[in-house]
Amino acid sequence: MNYLDFIVTAQKFGEPRGIPSICSAHPLVLEAALRHGRDYGKPVLIEATSNQVNQFGGYTGMTPEDFVRRVTELAERVGFPRERLILGGDHLGPLPWAREPAEDAMRKAADLVRAFVRAGFTKIHLDCSMPLGGETTVTLETIAWRTAQLARVAEEAAEERRGMLRYVIGSEVPPAGGAQAEEGPPPITRPEDAAATIKAMQQAFLALRLEAAWERTIALVVQPGVEFGDEAVYEYNRSAAAPLARLIETVPGMVYEAHSTDYQLPEALRAMVEDHFAILKVGPALTFALREAIFALADIEAALGLEPPSRIREAFETAMLSNPAHWQKYYRGDPRSQKLARQYSLSDRIRYYWTAPEVQNAFRHLMRNLGDRPIPWGLLSQYLPEEYRRVRRGELRNHPRELLLGKVMRILEDYRWATDNPAGKPIVSP
Repeated sequence: MNYLDFIVTAQKFGEPRGIPSICSAHPLVLEAALRHGRDYGKPVLIEATSNQVNQFGGYTGMTPEDFVRRVTELAERVGFPRERLILGGDHLGPLPWAREPAEDAMRKAADLVRAFVRAGFTKIHLDCSMPLGGETTVTLETIAWRTAQLARVAEEAAEERRGMLRYVIGSEVPPAGGAQAEEGPPPITRPEDAAATIKAMQQAFLALRLEAAWERTIALVVQPGVEFGDEAVYEYNRSAAAPLARLIETVPGMVYEAHSTDYQLPEALRAMVEDHFAILKVGPALTFALREAIFALADIEAALGLEPPSRIREAFETAMLSNPAHWQKYYRGDPRSQKLARQYSLSDRIRYYWTAPEVQNAFRHLMRNLGDRPIPWGLLSQYLPEEYRRVRRGELRNHPRELLLGKVMRILEDYRWATDNPAGKPIVSP
């Protein structure tokens, strides 16, 4: 059985199963996810967004084929079985071209969907929720019709692999890359609005004779009230989301997909899965953890007096100041506040600068400086205390690169506990 179908079926039989969706293109994050899945014998769902990866390269410079090649090569290198790898396309639609006339934007969106499907992506989130060109608003009927049109493109592009595609729909979608969350928690989707979305989408699919595709539509994106910003995390409020959770119980073959679950506590993630938010999107929290570990290694480098220093913090700052497009409209306040946010904000806009040449050079320098030598336990305890405890237990190798991967896998362990733990075992072992 397709693992996504297994999750939906389990949910419908009252078993709280789910899967984290890894939304990152960073090779170390991807390697950590694949190693974590390998170690536990579980499928791994990795997704690329339309502004990150598209037929023109996106901000990563990768086409869908490039992304698939990178992930499959990583899977082979770490020994993760290809048949357990699920590749998803997130926010596939006209988002990157929303300022262009509707006809042009939808033509590019169709090319985007076609490229993703032909490259081997099988979980397809279709997002046509935004106004296009000169539109000031867009109706649910228009959103549904455009979504169905893209589903038809996907079905045609899949050819003999058509039955492998699984669709995710939804018009109430947080912006790709994160939302501004400092003004308060986002409103939870009203059950009646979710029901109207499902009805409109189904009608549009059937109008285009896409009955088989509708049968493979497994999830609806809604807003369960979770979000994060520079310094804020809005936790899942189970009682407030209860009416929305009850609605999906009446919809055959469908669960919810939740975006922006980054930084939720494990018990909140677990409650979401129990309430049928079975697909949990996570991305910035993983690169945030990686950045934490790299800065910790830079502190260890300084404490050891290794010369010349890598100056990786300064490399990030140089890259972000020379190209402020990815952070300037997100970080407010005076220059000191903006500088703090550039390096430590939970919204993690620093993730857009990993590929900058000065950052890459500084990272390689840091790894060369630290070499293969074990880090003294005192420094490890000071700067990476969780990893120190795992090293002491023999669960993690005391090596700079392994420590980076271990930091990311610690976040993934929270998601594993939440999504693959029907018995509700304790989070912390005795």
